Amino acid sequence: MARTLQTAIQQRFSDVDAFQHVNNVSQQEYFDVGKVEYYREILGAEVLGGDLRIVTVSTATSYLGQVRMYDSVCVTTTCERVGNKSLTLFQQLRANGVVCSESRSVMVVFDFPRQQSAPVPEAWRERLLVGD
Repeated sequence: MARTLQTAIQQRFSDVDAFQHVNNVSQQEYFDVGKVEYYREILGAEVLGGDLRIVTVSTATSYLGQVRMYDSVCVTTTCERVGNKSLTLFQQLRANGVVCSESRSVMVVFDFPRQQSAPVPEAWRERLLVGD
């Protein structure tokens, strides 16, 4: 079973348009907040600043409903798949408990000193997938 993390999102005034809707760019930023928290909690802070890091290579988002200015918003993040050099994250943005958008991101392990992709470390794989 993959580990899932829920992250509360604090909306900013600038996230909302004149119709009091959270715009799509801000929703994508909410997904990024969820990713950072997921990395920190599940993989450890070293994936954000070590020699081996995770970089996004592809993101697809579906917008299913509206997020409004005063909604209670959270993002859930889980790892759907771990490959040789990549992993796929699945996220849902919920407003007042209702799924309003979903995002899938393909992430690659990147060796910054060598400037190339690298295999997913076994320790990361174990932290991402519990019981798989």
